[in-house]
Amino acid sequence: MNRRELLALAGALGLAPSLARAAVQEKMDGDATAARDAYLYALPLIEMATTRARLLKTPGAAINRLSHTRALSDHTARWVTTPNNDTLYSSAFLDLSKGAATLTIPPMGKRYYSVAVMDMFTNNNVVLGTRTIGGEGGTFTLVGPGQASTGPNPVRIATPHAWMLIRILTDGGEDLAATHNAQDGFVLKGAAGGPIAAYAARDAKPADYFATARALLASDPGPPTDLKILRRTSAFLGGGPFRETAAVDGVDEAKMITVFAKGRQVFTGGWSYPRPNLGDYGQDYLYRAIVALQGLGALPVAEAVYLKAAGDDGAGSFTGDGPYRLSLPAQLPLDGFWSLSMYEATADGQYFFTDNPLKRYAIGDRTPGLKRNADGTLDLWIGRVDPGGDKTANWLPAPKSGPFAMYLRAYLPKAELLDGRFRLPAVVKV
Repeated sequence: MNRRELLALAGALGLAPSLARAAVQEKMDGDATAARDAYLYALPLIEMATTRARLLKTPGAAINRLSHTRALSDHTARWVTTPNNDTLYSSAFLDLSKGAATLTIPPMGKRYYSVAVMDMFTNNNVVLGTRTIGGEGGTFTLVGPGQASTGPNPVRIATPHAWMLIRILTDGGEDLAATHNAQDGFVLKGAAGGPIAAYAARDAKPADYFATARALLASDPGPPTDLKILRRTSAFLGGGPFRETAAVDGVDEAKMITVFAKGRQVFTGGWSYPRPNLGDYGQDYLYRAIVALQGLGALPVAEAVYLKAAGDDGAGSFTGDGPYRLSLPAQLPLDGFWSLSMYEATADGQYFFTDNPLKRYAIGDRTPGLKRNADGTLDLWIGRVDPGGDKTANWLPAPKSGPFAMYLRAYLPKAELLDGRFRLPAVVKV
């Protein structure tokens, strides 16, 4: 029995009005759900476009041209959420629609580096670096979808536009000059890109947001494996008519989900461990959206593990003054390096470094002057106020006020960190 026959029968029984209202309500709920899912699906595209526009405003920046950050990120760095204080960034947005681009990587020796190339959906299509190609360098051809590969070492990129993000380890200070030389050794060549259209940001009105999403999908289509969700959300992402109220309701729900990351963060022993598909999300659109908002540009777990401390509320937020203590073993299971970063939390769920008297935004195994215990273990002290004495050397300053969050990065993790055999000790209130 189809819907028309069901309503006719209900009318004969005097039930049609209630069933009709139920049918209308069901459709309204379905439209709002589709709007929610459309917002979340498109959020990585929106964030990538926003980041691209921000980068292109910096002096000398252009499509298919590398821009170098010459100083470590500090509390004034607001161009991408959860920056690190271990590496210098070099960055370029790519346009492969007119042909392939080439990247030459200089010999890097033992210095850690990684070149992540992310498609517009924030999937890491490739990471070239210490872990994957070693320190000898080489030339690579970045090839867009449907293009023939004629250059050396072809690397297939899933969308015509992409983001290249290079991280190079530096100790800062006297090491900066050598790190700058390493940055300058990276050479990117590609066709000159045309002007970039103006796109709406994530806080735009729903109609403007979805118009931008449709424009971005036109230039960088989703893969065939996304057809199911694209069909289901076609009213919003495909250009069909939609009700404004449904769009507003759906977008409001999506924003709540992304800000609070409900149901997606699980803390084990005081830390949230990344999902195995971090940085290459497949059809996990919700996780992809949350990372785009809270950690855009995240590396895959084989390259780096990002661990978030549970905080006072058990959900990743600290609100107390401290002091807190993190006691670490003498050696973490990794082949690279680690650091614990301090971030102040913004109202929209992003994280940035906070100003402090030490100008210390992270603390890690390369921090000068750390004081270890007799057995090599390490006690880190976290709080808004200097703990004083020998503890100052191991102090990670928290914001003067407001909530904050901490992430521990472990680069080149070993198997026991990836498979859960090793767990970090919890941060405890002293």
